[in-house]
Amino acid sequence: MAIIYFQRVIFGFFFLLLFAYPILSQINLNASTKSLIDLLQKARQQLSACGAKCVPILSPADQLLAGSQPMIDCRAVQTAGFPVVVWTVNDSARIRELIAQRVDGIISDRPDLLRQELLRAQKGALTPEDHAYFVRFDAEGHRGGRDLRPENTLPAFEAGLDNLITTIETDTGVTADHVSLISHEQFVNPQTCRSADGSAYTAANQVWIKDITMAEAQKRFICDKTFRGPQQKNDLSLSPVATAFAGEKRLSSPYVPTDAEQLFDFVAYYVQYYKAGAGQNGAEAEARWRNAAKVRFNLETKITSASTAQQHTFDPGVFVNTLCGAIKARGMESRSDIQSFDFRTLALVRQNYPEVRTVFLLEDTQVLNR
Repeated sequence: MAIIYFQRVIFGFFFLLLFAYPILSQINLNASTKSLIDLLQKARQQLSACGAKCVPILSPADQLLAGSQPMIDCRAVQTAGFPVVVWTVNDSARIRELIAQRVDGIISDRPDLLRQELLRAQKGALTPEDHAYFVRFDAEGHRGGRDLRPENTLPAFEAGLDNLITTIETDTGVTADHVSLISHEQFVNPQTCRSADGSAYTAANQVWIKDITMAEAQKRFICDKTFRGPQQKNDLSLSPVATAFAGEKRLSSPYVPTDAEQLFDFVAYYVQYYKAGAGQNGAEAEARWRNAAKVRFNLETKITSASTAQQHTFDPGVFVNTLCGAIKARGMESRSDIQSFDFRTLALVRQNYPEVRTVFLLEDTQVLNR
């Protein structure tokens, strides 16, 4: 009898593990993941009339998903109905790991490596589910493709498009004349840009974007500095579309600062260049123009509470109205996302421009406790 009793206890214990563990796992979902899902669900509720096309996206830093006990449970976020696009991943092995994990997208400084790993993984796609995954996978070029060309410039965007990225990721500020100038910093960065007239331009005399007009920015600066390693080049022979576009628009260089509307125009120009223009006979011409014709734009608002308090940037309302105004002016609402670490701007987009999808950028989980 004792043996039978013991067997029943053991059976009951394993039964509990088998059926209760999944429930307990949900209950014990780590606090950061639960807070994120709550945040995303509230955002989705505000957009209920917009449908699935407006579902917010989570874009966490790669380190938040790394390790055996990651700070963010990617699968739980996806199960709750929200895509997860990871930044910034430049290592081939890590790209393979994330693809195997079935993240929804990857943002990379090396769109060439990302393309290479996607092609490798697609060869092993055996099921309809695998094929569907790769069709919807979002390959994003970080600042265009900043390890291939100087960041956030027309040649960088061209390099990303040449590698068939599905989304151009970039950053925006607001100029004195309320234009969405493309820049990662809230100032014209001396690390990436130089004075067009050859005069010294350093951190000591750096110019805040809010204090300069778009026309002045394009007249005064050329942003062609290279410092990201041997793969980053500024040789204009590698950027024929940007060179031709700059000539047509009478820009002093393809590397002058650009803006959101000009980026939209450039991508349309890229399509025509390979569809019916000088590049139409190239080996990848058709693949390039077809991809560029539907490429998306992931546009970040470079703003923080501190930057507005210090008057280094305009307020969130100006940021959102300027950027969304550019998007609407070119009819790009269905192909544009606005991303930010500053969730104030995302709230304003949802409220005033619900047709533009929002992306929650996350570098650490501290923001969830504020």
